[in-house]
Amino acid sequence: MTTHVLNDAGVLTGRSLRHILRSPDTIITTAVTPIALMLLFVYVLGAAIDTGGEGSYVDYLLPGILLITIASGIAYTSYRLFLDMQGGIVERFRTMPIARSSVLWAHVLTSVVANLVSVAIVTGVALLMGFRTGASVGEWLAVVGILALFTLALTWVAVIAGLAARTVDGASAFSYPLIFLPFISSAFVPTDTMPAPVAWFAEHQPVTAIVDTVRALFAGGPVGSDIWVALAWLVGILAAAYAGAASMYRRKTG
Repeated sequence: MTTHVLNDAGVLTGRSLRHILRSPDTIITTAVTPIALMLLFVYVLGAAIDTGGEGSYVDYLLPGILLITIASGIAYTSYRLFLDMQGGIVERFRTMPIARSSVLWAHVLTSVVANLVSVAIVTGVALLMGFRTGASVGEWLAVVGILALFTLALTWVAVIAGLAARTVDGASAFSYPLIFLPFISSAFVPTDTMPAPVAWFAEHQPVTAIVDTVRALFAGGPVGSDIWVALAWLVGILAAAYAGAASMYRRKTG
C-alpha cells in the first residue's frame, strides 16, 4: 500500500513539476520580492541598523529573507490546488486506480522542490551581495533540513487554504500574514530594540527561533536551545496542518 501511494505521488509530482517548468515565472516571481527586500534593507537601510554583531548586515538578514521566500512560494500551492479542485481534475483522479492521498502529496512535494530552488536563487544573490558563512557541510545540511521542514509545514497550511477557498484570491490571501510575520521577529533587527509588548511577541513566535537557529548555523557557532524550540514549532505546525488538511480533503472528496 505504501509503495502504491509513493508511486502515485511520484507520477503526480512529475505532472506538477512539468507545469512549473513550462511556466518558470512561478519560481522567478517567488524570488523577486525577497531579493528586492534584501537589496532595500542592505543598501538603503542597512547602514542605519545596529545588529550588535561583527558580521555584515546581509549575513544577519539572510535567514529571515529565506523564510519570506518560502512564505511567498507556498501561496502558489494553494492556488494550484484550488484550480485542480475547481477544474474537476481531482474528480477525474477519483475515477482512476490511484491512492487518494497522492493528489495532496504531489502538490506538497512540488512545493518543497520549487521553494528550495527559489531559496537557492536568493542565496546565490546574497553571495553576490557579500554574504559569507563559516558553516561546515553538516551545518549547511542542517540549514537545508530546517528550511525543508519549514516549507513542508507551511505547505500543509496552504493545502487547507486551497481546499477551503471559494475564490482564487482567497486561495492565496492566507500567505500575507505569513510573509509579514518575519518583520515582527529577530529577522531584521534584534528583538531587544523593540517596544516591550512587541518584543515579547517577537521572542515567543516561531519565526524568531527558526531565524536564530539558521543564523547560528550559518555563522558556524553554537546553536543552543533555539534549534529545539524551532523544531518543536515546526513539527507541531506540520502535525496539526496535516491532520486538518487530510480531514478536510476527505470531506471534500467523500
